[in-house]
Amino acid sequence: MLHKLSMKLLPALLLAGFSGSASAAGFSLFSQGSGLGNAYAGSAAKSSDASTIFYNPAGMTQLQAREVSGGLALARPIFKFDNKNSQVGVFDAAGDGGDAGQWGAVPNGALSWALNKDLYVGVAIGAPFGQKTEYDIPWKGSAQSNEFDIKTVNINPSIAYRVNEMFSVGAGFSWQHLAADYYKRLSDGTVPSLGGPAGAGVKSHLSLSDDAWGWNIGVLFTPSPSTKVGLSYRSSIEYHTDGNNYITGTGGLSDIVAARVIAAGRQGGAEADIELPALAILSVAQKLSDKWELLGDVSWMGWSSIDEVPINMKSGIPLLTLPAKFQDTFRFALGTNYSYSDSLTLQFGLAYDNSPVKNAETRLSAMPDNDRIWIAFGSKWKPDRAQTVELGLMYEYIKDAKINHFEPGQGRLNGEYNSSGVWVFGGQYSLAF
Repeated sequence: MLHKLSMKLLPALLLAGFSGSASAAGFSLFSQGSGLGNAYAGSAAKSSDASTIFYNPAGMTQLQAREVSGGLALARPIFKFDNKNSQVGVFDAAGDGGDAGQWGAVPNGALSWALNKDLYVGVAIGAPFGQKTEYDIPWKGSAQSNEFDIKTVNINPSIAYRVNEMFSVGAGFSWQHLAADYYKRLSDGTVPSLGGPAGAGVKSHLSLSDDAWGWNIGVLFTPSPSTKVGLSYRSSIEYHTDGNNYITGTGGLSDIVAARVIAAGRQGGAEADIELPALAILSVAQKLSDKWELLGDVSWMGWSSIDEVPINMKSGIPLLTLPAKFQDTFRFALGTNYSYSDSLTLQFGLAYDNSPVKNAETRLSAMPDNDRIWIAFGSKWKPDRAQTVELGLMYEYIKDAKINHFEPGQGRLNGEYNSSGVWVFGGQYSLAF
């Protein structure tokens, strides 16, 4: 009994600290360690601290005998909807929802340990995916989304081996927990057989979760002391989530409709399958001089694993389908480090991150994403050989995003999201001992 209780409490306690508003395209979170000031350019090659376990486990062979690192990134996106010609139809709704963006905190931690001069083991913990949008209600899109919140926790033991002075390999596996909550407004129009007065509405809260396993591999090539090339791959992770769909009325006639929706089998156990995307990174770190270092990064995410997500009641009754229809994406990053002194390094970075959302018809109000440009700067301070402190600030410019999304029984949401972008603040502390 105690074991079962602890296995339920552990994900809940971890998720309490791993809430995120996406700092990368889709709902991925690239903030898994040091490098914010470089827009995470060179992430699979630089191997500067224990957080390399996430980006490329082979990088552990470049570290000191024992290293630990921990950090926190805070992100705040801004998503404001401007209505054009929405046709909500199923009930009377007004308002543009205010700013749907929310603050998110993404902590991370890692430990690397050398068993001998060539063999290293380590473990990293982080949150590779997360997203939260929450609208001021009532608003025109309430039938499609009032609030959407997805969180993950990833625990990643890894091992690395130095084959020779030029070549290292690494691999690991991940236990990952996902929890998602989706709030929206229903109406009698969602279940046509119910009938009922126009304008009657009820609230739906869908809560799903699951644990799943994945793996990662990486190689690091060091042809000279001034050049490092890294290549890494993280597998997709397939979830078979289950949970519940809760129905509540809003008073008066809505309570009658809520009772009818419940009687039709729309409240109770629910389930859905979703496959979170794979990630591949190719990175280069090149020393140009004693003062300057150049970092480059190309990454790919297999977002096409998320096409349509059918959600069903455990009784077999279809509940809803999320027609995301995502496409694979690429991210390109370039960064520089300038050694101002022996203890202080200044960091700069620029990245382009394209969105998995195809067009206005497939854009969801729960995830009003679009292409973005990252501009970052930061600093790295080493008070001594054993300690490193990084601070970074990044602004992500997000293109305004049109939406013209129709769902049966939920109406058409037609307008444009005017985004002021995303601000990301972060810090990282690393210690060798």
